[in-house]
Amino acid sequence: MLEHINGILSGLLVPTVLILAGLFYAFRLRCFHLTRPRAVLRGLRSDGTSGGISSGKAVTLALAGTLGVGNIVGVSSAIYMGGFGAVFWMWISALVAMLLKYAEIVLAMRHRRADGDGKHLGSAMYYITDFFSSLGFRRLGRAVATVFAAVFLLNALTMGSMLQANAISGALDGVMGISPAVSGATLCLFTLFCIKKGTGGIIKATNFLVPLMSAGFIVISAAVIARNFSALDDAFRLIFSSAFCFDAALGGVGGFAFMRAVRYGVMRGLVSNEAGCGTAPTAHALASCQSPARQGMWGIFEVFADTILLCTLTALCVILEYGAALEHGGNYMMMTVSAYASALGNSASVFICVAVLCFGIATVICWAHYGSVCVSFLCGSVTAKKIFVFIYSLCVLGGALVSSELAWQLSDFAMGIMTLINLSVIVFMWREVKEETELYLKSK
Repeated sequence: MLEHINGILSGLLVPTVLILAGLFYAFRLRCFHLTRPRAVLRGLRSDGTSGGISSGKAVTLALAGTLGVGNIVGVSSAIYMGGFGAVFWMWISALVAMLLKYAEIVLAMRHRRADGDGKHLGSAMYYITDFFSSLGFRRLGRAVATVFAAVFLLNALTMGSMLQANAISGALDGVMGISPAVSGATLCLFTLFCIKKGTGGIIKATNFLVPLMSAGFIVISAAVIARNFSALDDAFRLIFSSAFCFDAALGGVGGFAFMRAVRYGVMRGLVSNEAGCGTAPTAHALASCQSPARQGMWGIFEVFADTILLCTLTALCVILEYGAALEHGGNYMMMTVSAYASALGNSASVFICVAVLCFGIATVICWAHYGSVCVSFLCGSVTAKKIFVFIYSLCVLGGALVSSELAWQLSDFAMGIMTLINLSVIVFMWREVKEETELYLKSK
């Protein structure tokens, strides 16, 4: 049943709505992220605002929520399930989604609140509520935002905890022979420790882990590509030729393969960069930056770094060493590990294992923050937050011990519902986004 629903959601509705909404914003904002790259780069400089957390720290928190399973396991999953053409559709989803992530961050900054201590607090739930309230449908807005928060919470318990823990335990077991029970229990306790430290502790951890492991992952991926440089043209040729496999001789088979490439390319790209689904605004709303548009530029950078750069590097390495990767077909973690190890030896396996561990931990603790924001919106009681922390930690432990198939299905479902709700709202709020964009582009 759930698989059938996901087939409709991720096979038709989400890719269609995502691309249409992205094209709509590209038209409304005149593709400024492509035509005026200097303006985007200018937005990545510090604005000198004091208090709160910096824009850079906010984006490392947001990147912690996106870097992880999507970049390492999700890419192998997309290629294995959707073919080489899925990589092309990951690129397309990223290009059209850049402005969507920009838009949702701008709206989150405009509609954020202050908590009891005067600190910034924001998420998609707040601008969803304000949008319906501005139309005179306050109760409806609260209901829609509540549904969004509920599936957001479900995604935190699946993609944010179970899938990350499953990838970490799979890597440690496959490469180092560490029992999933041991790795799951250790990760569970570490998660509890980080959550206890609060938002400040979470930000410090992600600010350290994300830049370090991203740089290391880029270097080792470049080494794999350099070793197979002569086959790089063939890899790109496979990606583009498989992306549009409507072969008259194959008929329906070609059409089916095409749809699988679109579905898994777009959905795994969405799992990776999370553009348009309304998760990243929860991190960016913490920034001290006073210009919503300036903070939104970090969203454009985030999608580029996540999907265009890191996911592409992983995809090329897997394709270039696809023979070795296929030996573990279906075990997406070991597919990626085997591809790197085939090119660089067993030392690469250890590095990928460490990279998965660091990216996964960063994602787990980031999504703990996301989940707590959802709980605060839904009820806000201290008891509810304690219950959430307990359940979230159990999901981390359970994710390390059980198959990830159900977690992937639940995550795809939650991500699909979140994306449809979020895009439906931000498309109607385009005037606010355009106003902030024009104000920023006119500034010196």
